[in-house]
Amino acid sequence: MLKSKTFVRKTRSGRVMKIVREHYLRDDIWCGSEVCTDCKQESTVLQRDACMESNLCAFPHYLIPDTNVVLHQIDVLEDPLIRNVIILQTVLSEVRHRSAPAYKRLKDIIHEKEKRFYTFTNEHHRETFIEREPGESANDSNDRAIRVAAKWYNQHLKTADADGLRVVLITNDQGNKEKAEESGLLAYRCEEYIKSLIANPELVDRLALTNDEKSDISSSKVLFPEHLPLSRIQGGIKSGSFLQGTFRASRDNYLEATVFVQGKGDDTTEVLLQGFQNLNRAVHQDTVAVQLLPRDQWVAPSSVVLQDNRVVKDDDTAEEEDEEKLKSTAAEAAKKPTGKVVGIIKRNWRPFCGMLNISQIKEATRQIFTPADRRIPRIRIETRQASTLAGQRIMVAIDGWPKHSRYPNGHFVRTLGPAGDKETETEVLLLEHDVPHQDFSQAVLSFLPKMPWNITPEDMAVREDLRQVTVCSVDPPGCTDIDDALHCRELDNGNLEVGVHIADVSHFIRPGNALDKEAASRGTTVYLCGRRIDMVPELLSSNLCSLRSNVERLAFSCIWEMNHKAEILKTRFTKSVINSKASLTYAEAQMRIDDTTMNDDITKGLRGLNTLAKILKRQRIEKGALTLSSLEVRFHMDSETHDPIDLQTKELMETNSMVEEFMLLANISVAQKIYDEFSECALLRKHPAPPPSNYDILTKAAKSKGLMIHTDSAKALADSLDMAKVDGFPYFNTLLRILATRCMMQAVYFCSGMDSDFHHYGLASPIYTHFTSPIRRYSDIMVHRLLAVAIGADSTYPDLMDKHKQSALCNNLNYRHKMSQYAQRASVAFHTQLFFKSRGILNEEGFILFVRKNAIMVLIPKFGLEGTVFFDNKTVPNLSFDEEGPTLTVVQHTFHMFDKVMVTVSLDDSNIQHQKIRMALVEPVIPGVSVPAPEVTPQAKKPKLDR
Repeated sequence: MLKSKTFVRKTRSGRVMKIVREHYLRDDIWCGSEVCTDCKQESTVLQRDACMESNLCAFPHYLIPDTNVVLHQIDVLEDPLIRNVIILQTVLSEVRHRSAPAYKRLKDIIHEKEKRFYTFTNEHHRETFIEREPGESANDSNDRAIRVAAKWYNQHLKTADADGLRVVLITNDQGNKEKAEESGLLAYRCEEYIKSLIANPELVDRLALTNDEKSDISSSKVLFPEHLPLSRIQGGIKSGSFLQGTFRASRDNYLEATVFVQGKGDDTTEVLLQGFQNLNRAVHQDTVAVQLLPRDQWVAPSSVVLQDNRVVKDDDTAEEEDEEKLKSTAAEAAKKPTGKVVGIIKRNWRPFCGMLNISQIKEATRQIFTPADRRIPRIRIETRQASTLAGQRIMVAIDGWPKHSRYPNGHFVRTLGPAGDKETETEVLLLEHDVPHQDFSQAVLSFLPKMPWNITPEDMAVREDLRQVTVCSVDPPGCTDIDDALHCRELDNGNLEVGVHIADVSHFIRPGNALDKEAASRGTTVYLCGRRIDMVPELLSSNLCSLRSNVERLAFSCIWEMNHKAEILKTRFTKSVINSKASLTYAEAQMRIDDTTMNDDITKGLRGLNTLAKILKRQRIEKGALTLSSLEVRFHMDSETHDPIDLQTKELMETNSMVEEFMLLANISVAQKIYDEFSECALLRKHPAPPPSNYDILTKAAKSKGLMIHTDSAKALADSLDMAKVDGFPYFNTLLRILATRCMMQAVYFCSGMDSDFHHYGLASPIYTHFTSPIRRYSDIMVHRLLAVAIGADSTYPDLMDKHKQSALCNNLNYRHKMSQYAQRASVAFHTQLFFKSRGILNEEGFILFVRKNAIMVLIPKFGLEGTVFFDNKTVPNLSFDEEGPTLTVVQHTFHMFDKVMVTVSLDDSNIQHQKIRMALVEPVIPGVSVPAPEVTPQAKKPKLDR
């Protein structure tokens, strides 16, 4: 049966267009139930024995939730106990329009066979289709469609031998519930039904709070200003009286945040927020509307470190004390535009990992949850299983934040495991940094090549055969995902041929399939200590795409003809087949280069590459490329417990630099080629020049040692850093370069058609991209596809040439890349804590990196470790901070940046959730402040290493 709807619409040009929408209705849509004999079903989802033990429903039943239940109680629906649920097409499409994350979670539940969730297309079934009545709102029409479908199911199941099987409508809408009951349907509020379940009383904890309950939990005193309605906010933004931006809470100070307001292009304005009421219930990463305060109320960012660690109260006296500490008489130049949050445009809430602060009151159901991320406020939840959850890492979701409540209200989602356990803590840091780490689905794995896999004659026909060329790879020890290999050989004309050969991952991952979409979503491989979360399945990452030695592999090659001065005479790109002659570590390659007795083809090739790399590096530095510094650490793990037993900073060799130079050269060559061919849709990478204010701390640090740092260009900065030396202080230059790294902007991917500034500041290159690591970066797969089309080795597809889609992809890649860096740092921090757990108190030499109002930040080069030495105003009354220096005078001693200090290092595990490395000052000796040096105990014999 065909229904059609005709209406007219006015186009932008003013023409009137008649539109006819056709809607097909059918009789043969299955109900999905095992009990049904009328529907000619090939397979069923809903069980005959659909028993969920309930005080309200003692008979077998199926559930039909309405849209709001799905949107707000998705945590409950995900519980294994909730099964045999009918998801109506009306509900599914409304959820899709209103919340992408909830829609994805619902689709995942539907795909789980054990859950028995069945999608019924009620809008195409002749007996459940309804037309919207005149004057009926869309919401009322959807509610009526749900009631009609529920009624049809009840009648349909009655005709079958259903043993009293019924359908129960779950809705929190009182009007919808009453109408359902009037028409003879069984309907319950979600909370009412969940509380009736006998099998799992803990499921009640997962209920999201409704608006009525939110007001129950808070006090009557108004603590925050009212948020303005969206209509007022939009009007204010339009008129310029409000600004819209992203709220970013401070890690170090719970009463301070910054709102980043996006201007035209890359311009962003930062608005500083200080004080509890000015933050006004915004949570990290929310999109907010802010109003600037009058200029005489502007303040400077606080140098005080403040953590919200106090006993939970619903008053504001504690905040008032802390807000007093924020006040400082900052110089006018240091003051920033300051504002207050007037409304929330879009919440960016997600389930948060953390732990409960168990209430002192026995049998109390109201508990306070402290998130692992210090930027998230504590959350008040209701739970009946507090004693079970003590000492466990759990997940909690926020439901709302009333103006009467000191903290937001939320609900328990799930338990992750015991705090401090290595598996649990790894899961926490992956969840907190939004790293996709679930197993690859069957849909994704179905697109992998069938084993045994071999290179076919068809592959050979369209590729250059480079199997006889002496190619080798140079990587860190233990590397199994080998992206790149190199060769260098002398040509008959006396010039050199140099090749960079990159795994041809795009041959295996075709555009638009499930494998491609998963890789695009993950964006990057994430390397944690002792664990790797792959972007692509292991069959590709560690086998078919990995350029291992003595096996034939498909590659994408960039080959140059160079003279001995490293000048490029010719460049060509080709799909190829290679057979690597050796998989070397950096140390093995270095030993070959240095060992004069070795003169085989591999070693000669490495020496040629190394000589050219030194020339290339010198040329880059002459153009103004920066040589910055950041301490990377390497853990040696116990082969049985996998706990860290040794911690060292990574040593870099000449061969590290050799590989890096040719990777950079390949990336620049490819960037130029794809931009020449596709000026509107090339995927490139840029590194913006930092704003001059970023360098303030660097110039102050150098000035304190009587040196000048010029920052007007990358070349000036590079030259200044080369000249910056202090007699008797060899480590000074490294410290300065570490600090310079902190001043830099983040490098980002972008689409060439959406930007005009391509320059890479750090590399001093006018154009750059990523081509050399497609096993671990999705950006490189896209660059491979562009290059393949450019040289006629592959065909194009619409999304590749769509600059808007490319730009959206770049945004995701930038986000994933940033989060993977944060996750890696968190993993290093956790393993550092494990390392110090069994070490007691150590005495180490360090250098002051930053000076704060009540603390010094100390770097310990031996471990690449940073920590904070706090000075408490109550115990050290003579604290004097000078913003200009910056310097901090404690009693009679003045601390400057880069001063050498001796500190004790130990693990403070008094707060199991926020364990931290604690440092205390040993030298210089300040009476009443310094601690005595610990006694050195002999080190236990080291266990065997798992290198």
